[in-house]
Amino acid sequence: MSFWSSRRVLVTGGGGFLGSFLCERIAALGPAELLAPRKRELDLLDGGAVRTYLETHRPNLVIHGAAVVGGIGANQLHPGLFFYENAMMGIQLIEESRKAGVEKFVCLGTICAYPKFAPVPFREDDLWNGYPEETNAPYGVAKKALLVQLQAYRAEYGFNGIFLLPVNLYGPRDNFDLTTSHVIPAMIRKFVEARERGDKQVVLWGDGSPTREFLYVEDAARGIVTATEHYAESDPVNLGTGREISIRDLASLIAEACSYEGEIVWDTSKPNGQPRRMLDVDRAEERFGFRAATPFTDGIRKTIDWFENQKQISTSAT
Repeated sequence: MSFWSSRRVLVTGGGGFLGSFLCERIAALGPAELLAPRKRELDLLDGGAVRTYLETHRPNLVIHGAAVVGGIGANQLHPGLFFYENAMMGIQLIEESRKAGVEKFVCLGTICAYPKFAPVPFREDDLWNGYPEETNAPYGVAKKALLVQLQAYRAEYGFNGIFLLPVNLYGPRDNFDLTTSHVIPAMIRKFVEARERGDKQVVLWGDGSPTREFLYVEDAARGIVTATEHYAESDPVNLGTGREISIRDLASLIAEACSYEGEIVWDTSKPNGQPRRMLDVDRAEERFGFRAATPFTDGIRKTIDWFENQKQISTSAT
């Protein structure tokens, strides 16, 4: 508790999916002040606004979780935007935090930074052994640049910045917009709505062969808080479960959990994305004692329940 009680904490992206859980966890620890400005209060693309905000509020600790994100479709539609905005938000915030005397900077990266054909499980030392998967490379490279910046700033200025690599997240409050969502919320929405309409088929992208690893959002928030308290080294650290599931098996699991009994059709004209994703999570346990705790089926059930409850609330309101 004493770590947080003496610190003013700035969380960027605090109104987002992960950010909301992260802010709740930090608030419960009793920080001296918790700052979670929305974009209208702090535009991270505006270097002058960032400088003024830091000078005014003087946070001791910055957790940078803001990002422009989306699934394969969104990455394909907006590669330039995803590169520019993710790079500029982070680069300016790190530089202005250094100048403002911020005590510690926690940067959240992405496993999209890993090479397309990185050996599985992905180890942090493999980050530079190839180019990322093409459909999300601009986003991944933009985020990886922030790791380079933090390591360079530690070497030259003694700036205490750490870099965490959360695997794909899921859970309540996720983005269920089919244009911009990731795979789990997109599948949940498709299967729930297909069940409600009585559709005989649901069409999904690719052939179902790629594998992915998923981390429940509350576990991710706990991991970030734990690293913030106990980790202060330059090496990047994976946050995940160390377990993978094929997209085909994931679809079957979610369809069953949503009580959808129709056919799943794979549109092989659409891209698969990276062939496999699974992290080596030993460093997180070795360096600051983090292990994920939520069973995958439990997390999926909680996510579906939340989505269906929100649909009921929306329906009642209209």
